[in-house]
Amino acid sequence: MNEFEWLRQTRALREPVSPRRDLWPAIDAALDASSEASPDVPARRTGQHIQRWLLAASFAGMSLFAGSLAVHLRDRPLETAATPTTTQDIERWRPSDPRLAGAAVELDAASMELRQAMEEAPDSPALQRLLYRTQKQQSQLRQMEHQAG
Repeated sequence: MNEFEWLRQTRALREPVSPRRDLWPAIDAALDASSEASPDVPARRTGQHIQRWLLAASFAGMSLFAGSLAVHLRDRPLETAATPTTTQDIERWRPSDPRLAGAAVELDAASMELRQAMEEAPDSPALQRLLYRTQKQQSQLRQMEHQAG
């Protein structure tokens, strides 16, 4: 096929095409049959309508609950009394498994950087959350080493 044949075929697509048979009698018969077969369709439709509203209301309620929980947790300061404040207080943990050593070094570096940033902004809830997550990841890494044996 060359370019001229493609152009001829695309031009032919612009011309109106009538269906081989008339579709409206079949559509009309199907609509009449469905209305005669189920006279309780409005009751079923209202039931579905109510279910959709209930689903939407439950989704809205769960969204409000999740949003208020997020705002509550965001505004609550973390307790920093248990966390060491100086670099001398921080114990360096070196896992015996070499597969975990790289992650331990990265988490130690991240923890130290976060502590330095917290010295500049001690009341920052975002830094407190990041430090908490880093400590949690360090704890999970220690548990992984303990489980690996």
